[in-house]
Amino acid sequence: MKNIEVSKIIDPILASDGAGVKLKRSIGVEPNYFDPFLMLDEFGSENKDDYIGGFPPHPHRGIETVTYMLNGEFEHEDSTGAKGKMSAGDVQWMKTGGGIIHSEMPAMSEGKLHGFQLWVNMPAKFKMNKPEYIYIDSKSMDIHKDTEKKIKIIAGKFGDAEGPIKGHNVEPIYFDVELEKDKEFNFELSSTHNSFVYLIEGEIKIGDKNHKKVNNSTLILLTKGNKLKVKAIIKSKFLLISGKPIGEPIARGGPFVMNTKEEVLKAVKDYHSGNFVRK
Repeated sequence: MKNIEVSKIIDPILASDGAGVKLKRSIGVEPNYFDPFLMLDEFGSENKDDYIGGFPPHPHRGIETVTYMLNGEFEHEDSTGAKGKMSAGDVQWMKTGGGIIHSEMPAMSEGKLHGFQLWVNMPAKFKMNKPEYIYIDSKSMDIHKDTEKKIKIIAGKFGDAEGPIKGHNVEPIYFDVELEKDKEFNFELSSTHNSFVYLIEGEIKIGDKNHKKVNNSTLILLTKGNKLKVKAIIKSKFLLISGKPIGEPIARGGPFVMNTKEEVLKAVKDYHSGNFVRK
């Protein structure tokens, strides 16, 4: 068994997307791509001006978007006919495939909004598949809880608790972990996967080797290995996300991620010609 250590510590950059929603972006900047993960955004504010514009209708092709709400409410609507209101703890896992147009708008005019959006790449053989929308209610998710930690499981398995996302091609792990002060979270990961921790709040120590202090809204890329050990210096909350690399070339064009530049240009052409949506 090989211990997992810190590979790189990254402070997100401040950015905005949609209609001026302020966010912190880590994957998608540095690193630009952490196969199979294309982007990671943390959005959150108690100031409605930072989020009220939301994400009006926009297209996607060739990726999966995973939205996880911690606080607040978002309304989702897309070209497949799917509609829903996301509340605290809920997850929206959308496989855009060959083409989807969707919107995510805040269903609130004041209060705290906080959440994450992760983009997962799709292999070439799935990129033009029929879109699929998976809504996961927080009440239906398994939670492991003991005196030291609480783990909400979106994908993967911890002990007897298992996430609702199963049979996925990148074999994802997606945990929301709350760890008490001076306690440890230990977990065995696949040595073939790319994995990271995103510290939401608190301060943690990862592995056995020394690394610089990490606290609050920090991306921590991990070395490949099997044994992950995270110790909470103070009470902490973090995401653990892991996936099997796809190992294919990527070509980006805003909301489109394909394998070649020509495929991206075709996505743009399809969108502007009205031939984009694949139901």
